[in-house]
Amino acid sequence: MSPDQALTVIKDSITQLSPDADFTGIGPHDKFRDVLELDSIDFLSLVELLCERTGIRIEEDDYPELTTLADAAELVASRTR
Repeated sequence: MSPDQALTVIKDSITQLSPDADFTGIGPHDKFRDVLELDSIDFLSLVELLCERTGIRIEEDDYPELTTLADAAELVASRTR
């Protein structure tokens, strides 16, 4: 999976959890949890969705890599290659 494909999966997953999510104001290096006001339950649900949709395993140690859209896309892309 390419980083662009991973980014699409991530955005789709976030939108499923938060249908009102607006990505227009989020840069690739912004902390998306803060901008979209995702709480810890939303974040854990996002991790679960990403695991289901991509078939990868995301451990708690990986959570710091899920801070920005760019980092999250790179993590997902690197695990699906």
